[in-house]
Amino acid sequence: MKRNRFEMESELKGESLARIGLLRAYEHVPQLKLMPDLNVVKLGGHGIIDYGKDVVLPLVQEIGELSKEYKILVVTGGGVRVRHILDIGLNLGMPTGVLAELAGKISEQNAIMMSILLSPYGGMRIHTADLLELPMLLRLGVLPVTHGTPPYGLYEQPAEVGSIPPNRTDTGAFLAAEVLGARNLVLVKNVDGLFTKNPFRHPEAELIPDITASELLDMEMHDMVLEPKVVELLRYAKNLKSVRIVNGHKPGNIRRVLEGEDIGTTIHAH
Repeated sequence: MKRNRFEMESELKGESLARIGLLRAYEHVPQLKLMPDLNVVKLGGHGIIDYGKDVVLPLVQEIGELSKEYKILVVTGGGVRVRHILDIGLNLGMPTGVLAELAGKISEQNAIMMSILLSPYGGMRIHTADLLELPMLLRLGVLPVTHGTPPYGLYEQPAEVGSIPPNRTDTGAFLAAEVLGARNLVLVKNVDGLFTKNPFRHPEAELIPDITASELLDMEMHDMVLEPKVVELLRYAKNLKSVRIVNGHKPGNIRRVLEGEDIGTTIHAH
């Protein structure tokens, strides 16, 4: 017996939400920018936090002082402890989703430490579910700090190669900046930007000051200073137009970016 579908009146009535023509019809619909003056500053675990107080404390002071002039969301990476737990998990044959759960706990630890260090400036650790509270928190003088691991957890997509989760803390910072319609996404690393090769292994490597996401992917680089997933997603970003990579071991670089100076590497969406 043929049954009729119970429908509700809407522009998408009867649609499968997978038809290409339908998707294209909404391609140019502008998205609301919740916080167009927000600056998302992602502190790498491996490149920044693992270096300890000599690198971290000057950044704490710089970010704290900048938070009096600019709206900032601090996002933390995981670092050496993520590599350790992934090493154990891979050795034991853990699924990608489980590895994502384990790695996320480490970047959370770094978020807690950074929020405590930033407490004199209003630093407060928030969870990923609190992003929609940011407009009010910033009005109250809070300097929010969250971890970068996106909350896919056990639902992390399979990696194209191997088992290491493809969506890690750079990607989480990107997704937060995109959904909030942020002004800037600054990835703070331990190098001056993106190089043609790993500069620690290849001293002759050249800095790439400016490049599009598609151009970078076409280079098929085997070793990048940021997660390839960020570059892939940037091509389809609706709000975020670029990602900046700067050296956090050089005091003042974050200020220079927020003031509009062209330093480091800029990866453009198009």
